[in-house]
Amino acid sequence: SEEDTATGAAAAGAAAAAPSSGSDEEAEKLKALAEEAENTSLSLEDITDGKTDRGIPRTKFIDDIGKFAESFSPPASAELLIGAYSDLFSKFKAYEQSLSQKRLTYQQKIPEIEKSLTLVKHLKAKQEEGETVVTRYNLADTVYTKAELDVDSGIVNLWLGANVMIEYTYDEAIELLSS
Repeated sequence: SEEDTATGAAAAGAAAAAPSSGSDEEAEKLKALAEEAENTSLSLEDITDGKTDRGIPRTKFIDDIGKFAESFSPPASAELLIGAYSDLFSKFKAYEQSLSQKRLTYQQKIPEIEKSLTLVKHLKAKQEEGETVVTRYNLADTVYTKAELDVDSGIVNLWLGANVMIEYTYDEAIELLSS
């Protein structure tokens, strides 16, 4: 359950935060901390305040840490609370990394979208002028050929990715690529 995850991660995070001395003493501290994590009512919901629309937990502002620690049965130790917040922090870092990756992906697609928009506008202008368009296109890595495009149909196929290509009118394509 999410509560078990929070308390287990709190114990692990607290163990990392606890100073290490002798191996027997350290083992005893870890054992006591794990026992405390199993016996406390601390859960992820206790240290968060719901979730955003994207499923990201909202952190709860704590005015009095002593009162907050005493609100659990049995009262939570500082190590256990530090572990719980360390776990929450690692989740926030994962969200941040995911959002940064998405942002980078979208930024890389912008020049390609702008190039497609310019091309569709060019095709529409040629249609309005009643001209044909002669272009070269890539057949293979180093092989190109000429083609004459029929712009009178007013239709263009846009590659959307994931093996999906959809036919649009010039106006629909311009609207889609502009949004």
